[in-house]
Amino acid sequence: MKVVIFAGGLGTRLSEYTGTIPKPMVSVGGKPIIWHIMNLYAKQGFKEFVVALGYRSDVIKNYFASYKSSMDDYKIDLKNGEIEVINGVKEDWKISLIDTGELTMTGGRLKRLKDYIKNDSFLLTYGDGLSDVSISEVIKLHKDNKSLITMTAVHPPARFGEVEIDDSSKVVSFEEKPQLKEGWINGGFFVVEPEFLDLIDGDHQMLEQEPLNRASISGRLSAYKHDGFWQCVDTKRDLELLEKMHQSNEGIWSLNE
Repeated sequence: MKVVIFAGGLGTRLSEYTGTIPKPMVSVGGKPIIWHIMNLYAKQGFKEFVVALGYRSDVIKNYFASYKSSMDDYKIDLKNGEIEVINGVKEDWKISLIDTGELTMTGGRLKRLKDYIKNDSFLLTYGDGLSDVSISEVIKLHKDNKSLITMTAVHPPARFGEVEIDDSSKVVSFEEKPQLKEGWINGGFFVVEPEFLDLIDGDHQMLEQEPLNRASISGRLSAYKHDGFWQCVDTKRDLELLEKMHQSNEGIWSLNE
């Protein structure tokens, strides 16, 4: 299956970093978030990507266009110009970088990729969220339910500590900024049938509004409940958390090497 990644938004809530680069290019552990997303898919066997570009598409295009030359180690003979690659890049990914318009909404971006997706089932996620979700398990649920689209539902991280209180008003447990135990939100990491694109009207439409509502009403929207790690990057605090996790080799980062 191909993996579609949304990477065209303005990233206004992370404006400290996105004034000159798109949010998926914000660095964690020395590599852009989009690299980490691709890596978690590649580690699970999915290595063909279609990236929906928009805002500052040139930054992402230039990064991957020069990826091999910047990542390879070389031995150069200046006398005759011979170049020998000593340690080449390990990633065997195939990446299509498609400009889908700077102001196009998420649904519209996906619709614009129809010719690249063709008639195959595909995977889809956002360019700013990391997780240790098992993609194969999401695919299994999707197929078992014969769904048009399946999302990964996650517990959002708590902004503050979560307190569990019993009937006598005693605190049973307290966790500082945990993943919330109650409530589910859309965490991305979708499995999608190509027919879903017919539910999208055009560039103005958000994937998360009419298209998903239409799939839900028809009974063909499923949700895989993921209780493990998930973290989006919406704010500087989110980015700092991921950087700290990377440095301490926690969570998702165990998949990265």
